Amino acid sequence: MTPFSTLLRNIFDVMEQYEAKFTFPIVASVALKDQKCVRDILGSGHEIAVHGYKHIRYRYLSKQQQENDIKKSIKAFRELGIPGRGFRAPYNSYTEDTPRLIEKYGFLWDAGIGYNRKYREHTSFFRVSVNNHMSNFTCIPLNIWSDDKMIDSCGFNSHQIEKTLKRVIKLTSEKHGVVMFDLHPIRIGQHQYIDGLKQALAYGTKLNGWFPTVTEAVEKWRRNKEWKHNADFCCLFTGDIDNFTFIDYLQRLL
Repeated sequence: MTPFSTLLRNIFDVMEQYEAKFTFPIVASVALKDQKCVRDILGSGHEIAVHGYKHIRYRYLSKQQQENDIKKSIKAFRELGIPGRGFRAPYNSYTEDTPRLIEKYGFLWDAGIGYNRKYREHTSFFRVSVNNHMSNFTCIPLNIWSDDKMIDSCGFNSHQIEKTLKRVIKLTSEKHGVVMFDLHPIRIGQHQYIDGLKQALAYGTKLNGWFPTVTEAVEKWRRNKEWKHNADFCCLFTGDIDNFTFIDYLQRLL
């Protein structure tokens, strides 16, 4: 029942303390309903990415249906003035056609392919084969420890979230690599969990980590093959926004 603006402000306040940024893949139809929330995210220096037009599993859609959904989301983002450089399919659900569409519509990066079991534990950016060549877009490994796994499945409290994130961050720093987490604002932004994010950021900062938006990280790596400020590793905090209210959640089921 916590207002979504409060959840976002809790995240913004924590990120600001450590000069860190968050990337929010947002369902376009939801973004159109609360444009103030979208403006607040962008105005706070964070990033918004495309998360489809409707929150539906792409693996149940034909190529044409997927393309229609992506095209509608891009159109909505243009109406809202959102760059939308990156993409994550709802539910991290992809078919063999999805990467071809990501390539076709010129996205810079994808943040869901990396959830596939064969990529999850990678600590570097990668590309995938698309139409007999390596993709122009960059893929990022997506760590298995999402907020829904930690909170909904495992029942973690804030301290357990902190310990889990720290463990992954430590391993990433040792490999001088990159890690990406999916922490939905609707959970991690809650008062009882936000300290887990704060302590993970404090720990990562001590280890000389860099916490940019996904686009900033991908662009920097493409240019220089190194992290900004000579950081020892890169940690990307993302969080899907599938709904702003419980009514939005009910409507997406229809």
